[in-house]
Amino acid sequence: MGSTGDRIAIDAMGGDYAPEEIVAGAVRASEELGVKVLLVGDPHKIEACLKEHNAGSNLEIVPADSVVEMDEEPLTALRRKPNSSINVATNLVKEGRADAVVSAGHSGASMAAALLRLGRIPGIERPAIGAVLPTQVNGKQVLILDVGANVDCRPKFLEQFAVMGSIYSQHVLGVERPNVGLVNIGEEECKGNELALRAHQLLAENPVIHFAGNAEGRDILSGQFDVAVCDGFVGNVLLKFAEAVGSAMLQVVKEELPKGTRGKIGVTVLKHNLKRIKQRVDHAEHGGGLLLGVNGVCIIGHGSSRAPSAFGAIRLAKAAVESRVIERIQAQYQQSVQQAVASEN
Repeated sequence: MGSTGDRIAIDAMGGDYAPEEIVAGAVRASEELGVKVLLVGDPHKIEACLKEHNAGSNLEIVPADSVVEMDEEPLTALRRKPNSSINVATNLVKEGRADAVVSAGHSGASMAAALLRLGRIPGIERPAIGAVLPTQVNGKQVLILDVGANVDCRPKFLEQFAVMGSIYSQHVLGVERPNVGLVNIGEEECKGNELALRAHQLLAENPVIHFAGNAEGRDILSGQFDVAVCDGFVGNVLLKFAEAVGSAMLQVVKEELPKGTRGKIGVTVLKHNLKRIKQRVDHAEHGGGLLLGVNGVCIIGHGSSRAPSAFGAIRLAKAAVESRVIERIQAQYQQSVQQAVASEN
């Protein structure tokens, strides 16, 4: 496949298994997705990894002399290490040399770098990390946000998350009229804490989203909702619990297959089905989450990312770039504000 013209900058040094696994995922993405990948980090280490692959011309190394470690305070580290890999990678987007940035490193540093260098979309008070999870309905996904950017939220933040999530669901996931749910402890609008009660009212009154009511924990993956909004504390717990359930399910399937010759025959017969099960429930297949609300495409990957996750994150970045989701959020969010003001008058 020829290059599509998309240029994805990836923090090659970010993550538990960087740079080896990140580079491997980037090589696969450059070949299968046709994107140009800018590998940001230590040139010597990246070159050593590239030698293990038959890498094509769609890869470029961009030097960076340091890394933001997981135990460092984000803002302090970014200021102390201006040439860190996440800083350099994000700057490539700011300078127009890349269309998106991907990192599986320090998520706080990734978000801070995006805010400092790319800025917020006008009118958006806080960005949110959106994660896509499979549902019980085959082929249907649910976008959960926020999954970790904002531990404490105001009701207005959740309303903004809902608007951004609806735009993303419509233009990236292909849902014509996304159903928005508010994560809560009951279906009734009178349920929940003060944040949930006030957010429910704002969502119900917003004319630019289709608010389908409260989403209990058992409803989130039912396929009933396309977008589920919550604060980052709840969302992060949901995300990691869902990832654990997916891993547990895959392990159960492996353990329940017959042993010996019968097992090998069974695996051969079910190979296609097992692959599809893995694609639906394994978090590694989804790559990461899009940081919605900043003025550029920024994908925050899993810290434990291996090559498939790095590939998935780049694929997600490519989809966000080609759907022009940031521009759509910018335009439609301003439109939603105007509609909301008009409805009040």
